[in-house]
Amino acid sequence: MNTDEGIKKLIVVTGMSGAGKSVAIQSLEDLGYFCIDNLPPILLPKIVELMQENNDSLSKVAIGIDLRGKSFFDNLSYELQQVTNLTDIIVQILYLDAKDRVLVTRYKETRRTHPLSEGGSPLTAIQQERQLLADLRGMATHMIDTTEMKPKALRSHIIELFNNGKDHIFKINVMSFGFKHGIPIDADLVFDVRFLPNPYYIDTLRPLTGLDSAVYDYVMKWKETTIFYNKLMDLLKFIMPGYMREGKSQVVIAIGCTGGQHRSVALAERISHDLKDFFDFELNTSHRDALIEGKLNEKA
Repeated sequence: MNTDEGIKKLIVVTGMSGAGKSVAIQSLEDLGYFCIDNLPPILLPKIVELMQENNDSLSKVAIGIDLRGKSFFDNLSYELQQVTNLTDIIVQILYLDAKDRVLVTRYKETRRTHPLSEGGSPLTAIQQERQLLADLRGMATHMIDTTEMKPKALRSHIIELFNNGKDHIFKINVMSFGFKHGIPIDADLVFDVRFLPNPYYIDTLRPLTGLDSAVYDYVMKWKETTIFYNKLMDLLKFIMPGYMREGKSQVVIAIGCTGGQHRSVALAERISHDLKDFFDFELNTSHRDALIEGKLNEKA
């Protein structure tokens, strides 16, 4: 049972410029939060109002607020005090910080201009920003010092803080496709199974898809299929945890045959089933071209 059902959550991400707010916002977006970066504080009550209108798409919202909106910043402490007193929304303030020397180095490496620099030195602007944020820092629900953190480590920490006790957010998407309809542009891994015997040339199997047991059994009965499948699964079982450790939120595995109706569908189904048994990741299966090919064959 999901104990968080019906609870609305608002996370305000703020802190020192260059301390990692962009990484934090991206990580929260991967956790399913509706994210808005660089929101003028004066609009914060409007976002809260929209959340209170029982809008399901705004049940989890993360807002990035910093000194880029300098003319509005004076309102931020007041607006935050108002929303943190609400009883129907859980409001958390995530404050990101880092040592001055590290922030200076980051600005030099990225060649970006600090929002308060106005032609002055980065260090002076950083010290000024720290003074302006002093009150806000004291209101923080969570504070993260990113001085010694790489982006991957910050992402992992954000997920640990706000993933509500879940172990991971890693997703595996297994899809079948036909090469004659084009390779999926969002695929991370593409495997070509056109070397396997093709059910298309069996009259009784041609109108079916790899979701039908007759086609599935035909594809799986060959020695080539067994050797390929075992080698592929060894590879996938080895590399999936590595992708997760490197901070990827999802991997798309694309299995392709000529039309995307028979061989690729059968293998995608088997891969999905076995990966689901092996890994405790969220796993989705889709067949991009199976129905397209089925309709073409009916006309033929």
